[in-house]
Amino acid sequence: MPALKAAGSVYSAPRIDTRPPCDTWKCHTARSVIRWGRSGAVISVHGELDASNSRQLADYVQRTARFCEWLILDLHALEFIGTTGLSALKAIASRCTDTNVYCTMVPGVAVARLLRICDPASVLPTTTSVTDALAGVQSFRPAL
Repeated sequence: MPALKAAGSVYSAPRIDTRPPCDTWKCHTARSVIRWGRSGAVISVHGELDASNSRQLADYVQRTARFCEWLILDLHALEFIGTTGLSALKAIASRCTDTNVYCTMVPGVAVARLLRICDPASVLPTTTSVTDALAGVQSFRPAL
């Protein structure tokens, strides 16, 4: 890590990501693939999202969002999602809102079941399909 010298002391310079993360993410029970668009990305997640990997996925998605004006999280192929996965999705949505990145999620059966129970007010942004989500991207205008 680069260091800055100031008055005889050595301080670590903050690490600034200048390149987006790699197009795939894997752990023991889940994996994802990014398909990049001109100004955003579709991240497709497969497998199981639980306490052992939800934070890792959230970090990966949030690193990806730094390079996006829009982000679609395709969760239709998730076979299982635990409540920690829901917390990760809330963190992702909140971070995207804070940074003015259009974000929506495409839930599958497992995610829809969890959302019915834990998000009855439909606070998390969801869309029925990636096609519909991409149509939403077309009408999104970032705030200046």
